[in-house]
Amino acid sequence: MVRPIMKDILFLGQKSEEATEKDRQVIADLRDTLAAHREACVGMAANMIGSKKRIIIVSLGFADLVMINPVIIQKSQPYEAEESCLSLTGVRKTTRFGKIKVRYQDESFQKHTQAYEGYIAQIIQHECDHLEGIVI
Repeated sequence: MVRPIMKDILFLGQKSEEATEKDRQVIADLRDTLAAHREACVGMAANMIGSKKRIIIVSLGFADLVMINPVIIQKSQPYEAEESCLSLTGVRKTTRFGKIKVRYQDESFQKHTQAYEGYIAQIIQHECDHLEGIVI
């Protein structure tokens, strides 16, 4: 189901809770909502659709990657970036890292550790910030 985009800064500023297999509907709703906003959006966190669960989805272009309970465990090559967000108006400056390593669970709740770089790494960092209650 396509959910409305959360714009309440107080809600977005709260940390998300660990996701469990009971949160499968949140994953489905994230997929549907990202698909509905694909022209203006490359990733979403569950709190952007009103669920304080540690789930993100990232568009890889050819497919969407769901990360459950992601944690960035390594980062290098800092740089300054400008980003926008469906939950906010305008563009904001932030520091991102060109290379990251993330530990997460997939939709089958299998554990993975994967390195990412470039634009995909930037999207993951933005969405992981949402999970920590960081609003750029």
